[in-house]
Amino acid sequence: MNATQWLLFILIIQVIHFLGTWKLYVKAGRKAWEAAIPVYNAIVLMQIINRPKWWVILLFIPIINLLMFPVLWVETIRSFGRTNLLETWLVILTLGFYIYYVNYALDLEHVKERSLNPRSVAGEWVSSIVFAIVAATLVHTYFIQPYVIPTGSLERTLRIGDLLFVSKFHYGARTPMTTIAAPMVHDTLPFVNIPSYVNKPQLPYFRLPGFKDIKRKEIVVFSWPADTVRQFFRKEQGVEKPIDKKSNYVKRCVGIPGDSLQVIDGFVYINGKQLELPDRAKPQFDFNIYANKGVSSKLLAEIGVSDLTRKYIASVLNQQQADALENYVKGYNRRSDGKIEIYTPATGIPSAIRKRFSISLKEETGRERMAPLTLEMAAKLKGNATIDSVVRIISPKGARGANIFPQSADYSWSNDQFGPIYIPEEGKTVPLNLSVLPFYKKILEKYEGNTIKVSGNQISLNGQVVDSYTFKQDYYWMMGDNRDHSEDSRAWGYVPENHIVGTPIFIWMSVDNFMNAKGTGTNPPWKWKPRWDRIFTTVNGTGEPVSYFKYFLVALAAWFAFDFFRKKKKKS
Repeated sequence: MNATQWLLFILIIQVIHFLGTWKLYVKAGRKAWEAAIPVYNAIVLMQIINRPKWWVILLFIPIINLLMFPVLWVETIRSFGRTNLLETWLVILTLGFYIYYVNYALDLEHVKERSLNPRSVAGEWVSSIVFAIVAATLVHTYFIQPYVIPTGSLERTLRIGDLLFVSKFHYGARTPMTTIAAPMVHDTLPFVNIPSYVNKPQLPYFRLPGFKDIKRKEIVVFSWPADTVRQFFRKEQGVEKPIDKKSNYVKRCVGIPGDSLQVIDGFVYINGKQLELPDRAKPQFDFNIYANKGVSSKLLAEIGVSDLTRKYIASVLNQQQADALENYVKGYNRRSDGKIEIYTPATGIPSAIRKRFSISLKEETGRERMAPLTLEMAAKLKGNATIDSVVRIISPKGARGANIFPQSADYSWSNDQFGPIYIPEEGKTVPLNLSVLPFYKKILEKYEGNTIKVSGNQISLNGQVVDSYTFKQDYYWMMGDNRDHSEDSRAWGYVPENHIVGTPIFIWMSVDNFMNAKGTGTNPPWKWKPRWDRIFTTVNGTGEPVSYFKYFLVALAAWFAFDFFRKKKKKS
């Protein structure tokens, strides 16, 4: 919706409010015209229903106002003596229009000194729950949002199963663009698996003031620009989603507006210099590991390899045994000799399961195995006497990779050899020709709302032939630290400024075995295994992360002890 459409929409809402409440304003000792003045009518209404004037602010905060409107409908009729349960449900189910009946058909008196205390335990519970939902939604939408790491694109910096708090106020909270949506959920309603929002109307993009800009090397949460999936991890027909309802991704910002970026042998170069990552960053690369006697899974586990496929061989496997392995197995393959190959993640098959169901297995390690390693992990393997060699896998220059931005035959790039490219900056003008159009086509059409037409060597923008373009917003380049196993800007390009959500600041919980063996969803919580050393650690900072969990437990115990003795003393 543009500005004119929003003004018209607000005007219609004001007319609806005036027609439905003006007589109630008069009965409350106010003037009829006071029900017609935007904002002022809301302040007067708070006086009529005996509620604080600051509630008016909540009516203008997207998403929060959806929760406040039903509260005000109920409070309005109760201020005129209509307190029974039936009328409470009627005013909610009619979206407030029951107030028209109260306004015109009933002869009522305003209850000036109405008690605001709930009349029953149930009413008290409802009031508490409504307040909690409003407060939690306000915090979730504008300050801090919980987030979980579902993929390994930032391993080993952020791990699969890390549960984070993401700050939205660092960069300035992005106000919701989707005006009608369920609170406290993202794009899908739980259990029923239907969209949690209505596509229209949409508010224009706006961001509240923040106290810092995005810097290179910071970890950033953003709305995935290429998202057309209705629900994360669910493969089905694509959908067009509002910006603020796209799936949230977390990557490291390696390029900011105005940078020239290039990837050489998997390492990022900015403006010709290699980007030095913080000491907490643990970038991984794929290595081929060779050992004449076989590369031991136990050895790889000891140095921390978590992204690894293990292969077991079984001579026979009945249905009961296959069912028992279901939660641990990626897939099966029957060999020509009749034996069965069983493929699992790095966690393998627990010995307790093998023993319980009498499953006879032999792990086949092979002389050569591929695994993602940090440079430190690779150095440890090279120093092990059982390992013959550790060789990093690097795509040669000129070898074109699959699904590499800008998806043009003119650029033979790969994840390891990429660029150089320019990262657009708001207000900057670049030449526009057929050779650079693949880089900026999505920006021009999808992110900045232009219409492009190519005729021969000419490019027309909104019906006008152009040879340059000035960008309307900033863009960023996001990459995962797990360089060979991250779908990032190297696949789908630039991240617009209006897609930025926030930055992770704190890991409040971290668990192993978060994802199922097939990587298509999460395991139930009772199968999770806490990583105690990562719980209550900060994301940013220098040096090895330190867990503050024990300090939290001590503080919690001290509070309970203080509260116990305080109540005991008060009672005595």
